Amino acid sequence: MQLGKILLRKRLISHIQLNTALEIQSLTGIKLGEILVTKELIESQDLEQALLEQYWRKKGFWVID
Repeated sequence: MQLGKILLRKRLISHIQLNTALEIQSLTGIKLGEILVTKELIESQDLEQALLEQYWRKKGFWVID
């Protein structure tokens, strides 16, 4: 699952915030999580948890909130 989808599902960002950050990412090449933390849209702890969830999902594990 993509990082943006995880953050949306957890209601940490809105669709507008995600789309804006993705536009910045496409122009600059900066990682999405770094953009969101730098713009203070999410906390670094939220990013860490979302990245962990992304990792475990890619490995085929179920993640329960």
